[in-house]
Amino acid sequence: MTSQFTQRRECRAAAFQYLYSWSVNQPSSPTDDLRLFFEHLDKPREHYAFAEELIHGTIEHVAEIDGHIKALAHNWEFDRVARIDLAILRLAMFEMLYRKDIPPVVSINEAIDLSKQYSSADAKRFINGILDRMKDKLGRDSRKPATE
Repeated sequence: MTSQFTQRRECRAAAFQYLYSWSVNQPSSPTDDLRLFFEHLDKPREHYAFAEELIHGTIEHVAEIDGHIKALAHNWEFDRVARIDLAILRLAMFEMLYRKDIPPVVSINEAIDLSKQYSSADAKRFINGILDRMKDKLGRDSRKPATE
């Protein structure tokens, strides 16, 4: 049996991979594209339900999320952000802004782990800097889920 932590980590990796491919080549049929994406993963699609939530939410709010990234990426042109790093940032920002059940530090730590695995050695500092600035703007305890 897979722990919830491990399953969520796998889902974040899958969501990141999809969001990266989506940023490179947006599909004409997202429904078909997601079906094909999940067919090629190791586990059944049901295992990746959290990933689907993250994917749909991130894409739905991508314009707002990108606005936050542009505002927080001091001295860095948005168009120069590597697509891999942008996919990681978008995913973490979605969690921080819209998933109140996830403490912001969890989203930041998971984003840094994704950057270590998939991006350049310097990416983790860049990603951490932007997400840390976002965390400070949230106005809630960064170590606990928000109570509503």
